[in-house]
Amino acid sequence: MRRTKIAGAALLAGAVTGLAAAPAQAQEYRYWSFWHGKGSSWAYATEGPATLRPADGEVAGFRFTVSADSAAAGKPRAAAGFDAICHGTPAKAGRKRIGIVIDFGTTADAPGGERPPKPRTECAQVSEDASAGEALAAVARPLRYDSSALLCAIAGYPASGCADQVKGEKGAKGPASSGAPSSGTAADGHGAGSDGGPSAGLIGGAAAVVVLGAAAVWQARRRRG
Repeated sequence: MRRTKIAGAALLAGAVTGLAAAPAQAQEYRYWSFWHGKGSSWAYATEGPATLRPADGEVAGFRFTVSADSAAAGKPRAAAGFDAICHGTPAKAGRKRIGIVIDFGTTADAPGGERPPKPRTECAQVSEDASAGEALAAVARPLRYDSSALLCAIAGYPASGCADQVKGEKGAKGPASSGAPSSGTAADGHGAGSDGGPSAGLIGGAAAVVVLGAAAVWQARRRRG
């Protein structure tokens, strides 16, 4: 019986330790990330540009980046300052002004053979019910989407590809997290997912299943002992 308890404890500890050490190297992707301006800072958007409807005076940011999830995604390097972006655009009845910040990323982020354009800020004046995606389209055409409504290119950049995997290329950034990066900027909501690779919820669920399974085996052996 004592030996059974020790074996069961070892099994359970082994399962937990294996899960803690499990995260494999996260896969990085090259994609347009989407941000919501808050004061002078940025927060990763919790909705896609087609569903987020900023109010007059708000700012939406887009950054071409290489990462495995939202936690590691590069933010727009310009400040999210509405007054600085839209100071020359007077308010109009029945319309709203949305500051748009477009950061095409760094040379290291660029697909082979392409050079990122200089960052841009624009003031989109659109209908009161317009989405962030519509505001972007008003100032930065052509936009390119894939068949899943994932935003692939802004102002024609990049010329091809869409949320492509980065395989051991120079300039790829560090660790990973959010929506395939489930991250990507989908027109309809969140993006290809919300973090690039398996989500924390999925990993957590798998961990619970393994640990509970190990505990069940241990309990069964104790009863037999």
